[in-house]
This record gives sequence, C-alpha cells and structure tokens, in this order.
Amino acid sequence: MTSKAAVILLLFAVTAKADLITNGSFSSTTNGAGQLGYNTNATGWTTTGYNFLFTTASNATSGTVTGVDGALALYGPGNGYANGLVNSPDGGNFIGADGAYEVGAITQTISGLTALSNYTVGFYWAAAQQSNFGCVSPANPGGCTTDQWQVSLGSQTQSTPVASTGVGQGGFSGWMYQTFTATSSSELLSFLAVGTPSGEPPFALLDGVSLNVATPEPGSLMLFAGAALIGFGELTRRKRLTKRRG
Repeated sequence: MTSKAAVILLLFAVTAKADLITNGSFSSTTNGAGQLGYNTNATGWTTTGYNFLFTTASNATSGTVTGVDGALALYGPGNGYANGLVNSPDGGNFIGADGAYEVGAITQTISGLTALSNYTVGFYWAAAQQSNFGCVSPANPGGCTTDQWQVSLGSQTQSTPVASTGVGQGGFSGWMYQTFTATSSSELLSFLAVGTPSGEPPFALLDGVSLNVATPEPGSLMLFAGAALIGFGELTRRKRLTKRRG
C-alpha cells in the first residue's frame, strides 16, 4: 500500500460517521400510533412516562390516538388551530412527551460506544400543547406552555433552550434542530421532557435522533494528516536505506 493510500484510509477512519441509533426516526413500531409502553412501542426505545407516538401531524391532532387515560390530541390543524403544526423535517412518525404529568424518560441502550469518547447527539424537537385545555391567560407571560428536553448520555446531561407555544390557546413553537456533544460514560441515551404548567399539558415533540462519533475539528484533521505523511515518509526512507545496505 502506498503512503498516500494509507493516509486516505486513516483520514477516512477518523472522519467517517456511522449513526449508532436504532430507529431514530421512530418508523418501526409494534402497533402504530398510541401511548408508548401501553398500546404501542417504538423499536429500540423504552419508556414508562406519558409519552405518545404519532404517525403524522394530522394523526397527532385528530383525536384518534389513545392512551391509558383515553383519547389524546395536540392543538393543530386537525382540530381547528392553524398554528403551523406539521411533520418534522425528518418526516413520518414522531414522539410527543408530556413534560408535567407522569413524566418519564425515553431511553435507548446504545451498543458499541467507547468509554470516554466524544459523541454528537442530534435531533429535531418542538413545543406543543394538548388540546381541550384552555390557556387564554397563561401564568407564564412567555407563553401558554413551555417545553424543553433534558438529554443524557451516561452521567452527562444537557438541556435544550426552553420553548414556548406562545401566548393564547393552541400554539406551536415550530420544529428546531439541536445537537449536543457528550463524553460517553455509559451506553444509556435518555430524553426527558420538562414542561410547564402542570394544569395545561405541555408536550415536547421529538424526531430524527442520531448519535455519531464527534467529528474532529478541521485543524485537527490537518495535523493528523501531516503527522501521518511524516510518519509514512520516515518509514519509506528507512526501507530505502535497508535495501541499499542489503
């Protein structure tokens, strides 16, 4: 193998990304839409909270999705609120998690993590509200309900900004994309919805979860490439000297 080819392979090994998440789009389910852990499940994920799987934005606002407490819907076009609630940019299924009632994390055990290595978690998220709950005069002047996600990889936890559904009834924050870089101390990835107020159910939405080895900075790659070239150059020089002596 030539020095140049070896360097290319080494650089590829450093920069190549492989998503380690199982079912990050929540497209694989046991029974379609419903409450996770009650009448449906998302392959690879576990939860004990009041967390739901929706197949589309229309499905989420239709009132046909059921859980342990009966039918549940989010405010949106399906119940007369033109608040902009649409499918996430990832498309298809997504999660809606109550952040103030029977709160429970959504978790996945990731295989193949290297302890103390850096990983980047990426995901789409949004703030929504359960329908049939009024909030004309919100206690929080920032909005009817507020939502955020607390994301943990092992013992390290980071939080998204707090998002509001806006003042007045039936709002929606719009979809946002978030990334965190964390050092793996265990193989458990966790998403916990945190919302306010408890009397006006806040729902944090989640979709398009990915987990990749953190990409080195461009400067680090150049340094690595330079070191590799120097190393291979030295190896080539020594081989030439050995041949001459022989």
